[in-house]
Amino acid sequence: MFSLSILPSAQGDLESGYWFYEAQGDGLGTYFLDCLTGDLESLRLFAGLHPKPVGGFHRTLSKRFPFAIYYDLSGDMAVIVAVLGCRQNPASIRSRLEPQ
Repeated sequence: MFSLSILPSAQGDLESGYWFYEAQGDGLGTYFLDCLTGDLESLRLFAGLHPKPVGGFHRTLSKRFPFAIYYDLSGDMAVIVAVLGCRQNPASIRSRLEPQ
């Protein structure tokens, strides 16, 4: 079983997603966070099984929203580095995940 660590940048991604969906309808932001929290919790069991498509990070897709969770493994810890919308320009996703 893996532990989870969410980097501040990923926490900011979740907050941005919350406010985007909350602007779409009352309570939708809370639903977004509930769904993404469930997706993150699933990493406790399944971390490391996902492909590494960009920047050497594992990626899993949200079950309900068009978001991808990018993470790395450090021992028995899954480190969440980003939670990004899949509808954005792929170049911006690569630039966010590749080393500067």
